[in-house]
Amino acid sequence: MWRVLRFLLRYNGETMKIGLTGGIGSGKSTVARLLREQGANIIDADQVARDVVAPGSPVLAELAEAFGQDIIESDGSLRRQELAKRAFRDEASTAKLNAITHPAIAERIKTMLEAANSADEAALVVLDHPLLLETNSDALVDRVIVVDVPADERIRRLVAYRGLEASDAKARIERQMPDEQRRARADYLVDNSGDEQALEAEVAKLWEWLHAVQ
Repeated sequence: MWRVLRFLLRYNGETMKIGLTGGIGSGKSTVARLLREQGANIIDADQVARDVVAPGSPVLAELAEAFGQDIIESDGSLRRQELAKRAFRDEASTAKLNAITHPAIAERIKTMLEAANSADEAALVVLDHPLLLETNSDALVDRVIVVDVPADERIRRLVAYRGLEASDAKARIERQMPDEQRRARADYLVDNSGDEQALEAEVAKLWEWLHAVQ
């Protein structure tokens, strides 16, 4: 199915950078893993988000001030599920969370993209970012890839595989960009409504498309 990568994907003379996004539960991390297997350099925005709230970080201190000191464990780490419950309960709380975390995440991602672009061995740089479009981080990449799955199916997966309550899963989806808006800003849609074998075939098509548009 896959062609072994033997040359760099280029865009305007530089290593091609794509933004990979999708709603919560869409499976974009699986798509990122498949691209990594082909030699792509993956920048995981979720990992960056974890890094900026490490124990003792200024961002973590701001979150505690905004959402309560009890979101911090006794060892200094963040109680992520508790923060999520408080931050996604309404639009104002979500906006407060974003105002604290997004600038720090964006700055670190920008630095990582610049470093990745200078790494000659990187065949393709992929920014795996759940809020790529909401934070206008698509301005940092050459192409936008959206992993597309109907909301009902994402809720089912979040309940079955992540252990979320259906109401919590639904609330998180509703706090994100509507699917139709995400699709409208995509350069390419990856359909992940099927099983993993079907997804592998979809990503193979994406790989061919990336070679065609470089």
